[in-house]
Amino acid sequence: MLIRLLLSLWVSLNADQLRWKHLQEMAASLSSLVLLFLAFSSAVLSINAQSAPAPSPSPVNLTGILEKGGQYTTLIRLLGSTQVGSQIENQLNNSNQGMTLFAPTDNAFNNLKPGTLNGLNMQQQVALVLYHVIPKFYRLQDFETVSNPVRTQASGNGGGVYGLNFTSTQNQVNVSTGVVETQLNNVLRSNFPLAVYGVDKVLLPSDLFGAKAPSTSPPASNDSPSSPKSPSTPKSTEGPSTAQPNAGSKTTSLGWGLVVLMAGAALL
Repeated sequence: MLIRLLLSLWVSLNADQLRWKHLQEMAASLSSLVLLFLAFSSAVLSINAQSAPAPSPSPVNLTGILEKGGQYTTLIRLLGSTQVGSQIENQLNNSNQGMTLFAPTDNAFNNLKPGTLNGLNMQQQVALVLYHVIPKFYRLQDFETVSNPVRTQASGNGGGVYGLNFTSTQNQVNVSTGVVETQLNNVLRSNFPLAVYGVDKVLLPSDLFGAKAPSTSPPASNDSPSSPKSPSTPKSTEGPSTAQPNAGSKTTSLGWGLVVLMAGAALL
């Protein structure tokens, strides 16, 4: 009886060990499957991430940037009336070069001579606004090594140069047009694809506001067409006009002499 009990206990213990070993083997197999599934899922997600197109950047709202600055009402109006604002936004969506805009403040426009803007026709106003746009994205430090003159969106308009010159000293960047010079002192936006810098002066291009070349037309004649001079009568010491009266006088004197001689002969 005791032997049977011990045998049953031994069989039971062996069965428990076998069962435990089987459970360990199942757990190991399940762990391997889980790790294999995770590795496969990670590979699939990586491939999908590489093949998926990059999300397109959100469109740039130029008017919103200037409105946030709070002192660019006149520039916003000019960007709208000349349609340069729409041109900039459309070009930003189709260019990998980006753009840079110099934004004159309202005070900068107010400091212009009276009639400066009104004296420009629409084509000249468009050229003036385009002169404040560079067809490339420039960070502030990029102007320290730029090659002058820098082309603007107005370059080539009517055969003009419309270039800008930049100088930098002690982390200060100045821009010059040949007519005015001012400092880039307010960064409104510096994220690609558009950089916007506030300026305290309107950038007046020398092509529109520079000194005019002196006139090269020939000097006017002394004879005015409105009051033409009457031709002068040539003077001559000998000519038909003076000879004719002398000849007539000689003929008349000879005739009277013959009459006197004939009268004298008759009396004799």
